[in-house]
Amino acid sequence: MLNSSDMETIKKTIKEFFEKTTFNVEVSVLPEKEETVPVIVKTDEPQILIGEGGQTLIEIQHLFKAILRKKITDHFYIDLDINDYKKKKKEYLKELARLTADEVFLSKKEKELSPMPAYERRIVHMELADRSDVVTESIGDGLERRLIIKPHP
Repeated sequence: MLNSSDMETIKKTIKEFFEKTTFNVEVSVLPEKEETVPVIVKTDEPQILIGEGGQTLIEIQHLFKAILRKKITDHFYIDLDINDYKKKKKEYLKELARLTADEVFLSKKEKELSPMPAYERRIVHMELADRSDVVTESIGDGLERRLIIKPHP
């Protein structure tokens, strides 16, 4: 559990980073939950900070973790979201999972989703974990790793 000094260090470090990049942002650091510190960023120029498929956002998150690891000894994760991109993406993936699972159940034919990063595949797996009519499986390697949703045998 991080103390108030650690939380202040996180907030200060992230604000200084964005000041140096000259992006006009509003940063909110929320209370730690399950070893994860949510960082919410609002900006008028989200596309540059989010990048294609959220890749830049992920890289900035990794950069923050590397910088903060040198300043804070306790173990924690940073969950960076810019203009609710991750929140909206998560809802989209859950809806995609449900619709695809319904389609698979009705057609009795498996369906392969497009390649996606591990955290996105995990959202789909978790969304369908309680369903008894379909099963999910990850296949492929690296950037080509994707999910298959199959009818339950």
